[in-house]
Amino acid sequence: MCGIIGCVGREDETLDVLVHGLSKLEYRGYDSAGVALSGERVDVCKKSGKIEDLREALESRSIGGAAGIGHTRWSTHGPPTDANAHPHLDCSGDVAVVHNGIIENYQSLRDELVAAGHTFKSDTDTEVVPHLVEDALADGLDNEAAVREAISRLEGSYAVAAAVSGDDTIYTARNDSPLVLGIDDEAEGQEAYYLASDVPAFRDFTDRVVYLADGEFATLSAEGWTVTDEDGDPVDKDVDTVDWDPEETGKSGYDHFMLKEIHEQPRAIRQCLRGRVDEMAATVDIGDLGDLSPTGVQFVACGTSYHAALYGAQLLRNAGIPAQAFLASEYATSPPPIGDALVVGVTQSGETADTLSALREARKRGARTLAVTNTVGSTVARECDHALYIRAGPEIGVAASKTFASQLAALNLFTLGTTRVEGKRDVIGALRDLPSDIQAILDDSNAEAVADTYVDSDAYFFIGRGLQYPVALEGALKMKEITYKHAEGFAAGELKHGPLALVTEDTPVFAVVTGDGEMARKTIGNVKEVEARDAPVVAVTDGQSDVERYADHVLEVPETHPQAAAVLANVQLQLVSYYVADELGRSIDKPRNLAKSVTVE
Repeated sequence: MCGIIGCVGREDETLDVLVHGLSKLEYRGYDSAGVALSGERVDVCKKSGKIEDLREALESRSIGGAAGIGHTRWSTHGPPTDANAHPHLDCSGDVAVVHNGIIENYQSLRDELVAAGHTFKSDTDTEVVPHLVEDALADGLDNEAAVREAISRLEGSYAVAAAVSGDDTIYTARNDSPLVLGIDDEAEGQEAYYLASDVPAFRDFTDRVVYLADGEFATLSAEGWTVTDEDGDPVDKDVDTVDWDPEETGKSGYDHFMLKEIHEQPRAIRQCLRGRVDEMAATVDIGDLGDLSPTGVQFVACGTSYHAALYGAQLLRNAGIPAQAFLASEYATSPPPIGDALVVGVTQSGETADTLSALREARKRGARTLAVTNTVGSTVARECDHALYIRAGPEIGVAASKTFASQLAALNLFTLGTTRVEGKRDVIGALRDLPSDIQAILDDSNAEAVADTYVDSDAYFFIGRGLQYPVALEGALKMKEITYKHAEGFAAGELKHGPLALVTEDTPVFAVVTGDGEMARKTIGNVKEVEARDAPVVAVTDGQSDVERYADHVLEVPETHPQAAAVLANVQLQLVSYYVADELGRSIDKPRNLAKSVTVE
């Protein structure tokens, strides 16, 4: 949640860099936004609403400074108002702070500070930080020591950045919230340094990055950057190079990032598979993970990633490996017996707080851990014993699309590479064909017409069996996320155990039916049940069964292996949700109340 940006070394361009960075981070929060620039004094401008509202507010202001910090907010403490927007100031107006996370002991700190005479202007937990810095400065500490002292008193999760008047240095630290530095010092005399919650904020300016770890403290000034540990001792950090182009974070002519990212799925799948599959030899090479050879697997994940985990668990069970998928928030507080199971965390961002907590609990109990993630250098990748990258490239739309498809592809690779799967050559061939099969759907889908037919429906149901059950859940989640309509996904056999009472002529049922085996036949039976109650039926099918006879509309997918069919069916459901949301005029890339990366529990 929330996005942080910082910049030093850009002189008169500091404000423009901050606002640009915030626009790139708006997927992390868009309740309010603000900036603070430090020179002889600290100048602050902040505004509830979206980045555009901040831009308009800045037009009537003249603020500047050699160093600056900015923030785009997803509300946790206090409603989205101008007062609650970041940055927050101390009583003197000399210390500005932005923060991502939750300070769990903020109330006791606030009570202490109020008793000492401090005045608060917001409802946020963040505002205690500048006041703590103010007290430390009053005690005679220098700026860096004062910020360190303030941070040492915080409990909970935080990424904090602070600027102080008369100082062109930014001070920043993290604990359980992401922070990355951008390093642009290759042109002598033109050095610039950045910090952000995520790389897209500064990728237009540099591709060289340093990922901060929990407990680390960094300073950025025009003269350079340092990273130290909690004791103030220097930490030797690697400077990594980002391997994607900044143009990937633009819309490229599409109306929405989500539509662009749906259409990027063929490329994302190719990137996931590249160098890892050999169809001629019928082999999968994920050797960089080592010899995992799992005898049991427990997946932990949230949201869309949980649906991918359900799919992965089904793959492993089909291969003879006991596997279960757990909601990370439940696993973290009530973990099952682990034994010698491999615990796999599935998280697009690599920073999902609940998933990290679940994995940490598993590690405390002696489990081996694997991260399936999109983000190199993320917390989950650093903390797990192994990491399998899905290589989807940056995804800006809040509702996951190409990352879900890439997660499914990566979990196929994981299963093929660690188990003895019958018919491995057929699966590999189907994975290889996924990009072209997805492109065929994108070229010929009639999802827009289906969306137009059912845009005014009361609710939407999605059903599937086996590998298509997680796809039904994901189809419903997408519909909820971006249309704000009621939608539910079910294992098809569960309809008659309660949900059938909700089925009416105004509740279309999307039935995912691929192949012509027993599961397809049983799902068709469920289709007949809803048809008998006058519910319209939309069949997502490869044409191998006769489900089309009972459907009002058909969304076709190419015939393929069952493991790949789930990926294809999901594309059609993504398109339906997108077009329903578009016709309703929803904020598709930034749905209300949601943020891309959930970094608080």
